[in-house]
Amino acid sequence: MNQTNYQKELDKLLEGLTVSAQGDTDGTEPPTLFLHSCCAPCSSYVLEYLCGRFQVTVFYFNPNISESAEYIRRVEEQKRLIEAYNREGRGYPISVLEGDYEPRRFFQAAAGLEDCPEGGERCFRCFDLRLRETAVRGREGGYDYFGTTLTISPLKNAEKLNEIGSALAKEYGILWLPSDFKKKNGYKRSVELSAEYSLYRQDYCGCVFSKAERDRSAGHEHNRL
Repeated sequence: MNQTNYQKELDKLLEGLTVSAQGDTDGTEPPTLFLHSCCAPCSSYVLEYLCGRFQVTVFYFNPNISESAEYIRRVEEQKRLIEAYNREGRGYPISVLEGDYEPRRFFQAAAGLEDCPEGGERCFRCFDLRLRETAVRGREGGYDYFGTTLTISPLKNAEKLNEIGSALAKEYGILWLPSDFKKKNGYKRSVELSAEYSLYRQDYCGCVFSKAERDRSAGHEHNRL
């Protein structure tokens, strides 16, 4: 079965938008986007790509980050990047909303799947948790679209993320922004931007399970030396 090309779907959607930060003078407001962000590095390319087409509010909601110090470091990097982009006038001004930091919600969602490998059902429940909150907040805020930066990661299942997002869009009555941001060298560009802005690039998703897997992998590499 052929997989959907979500980058092409996004390109088609963007072609249909008539408002551009560089162009229109008829007073038409650009569409609004409530964008879930997992971290500053992943959002760097996504914001560069979209902020000339949408009025973007970044929603930083990541209860999967188990350690509070790690959470604080990541959210501060997110805010620092947005401040820099706004100073530079890259497109429409970007807003940021920090969600509640509630790790217990992640552990509730992951209950019974503690031994599930990375990239499996536990991750899918985590996707649903974060995107569901984004859909709810986006609808309540009257946004036109909601979406996520998560599809930029080569380690995240873009097909599943778009499947969840599309289902939530129907459930909550808000448009889903399809994406596969790793396409068109998006991930490569995010690495370049991370270096340009000296962003902290974490080496695990944030949860205790991904951290444990990272540590196991590091141990295996050490043993091979």
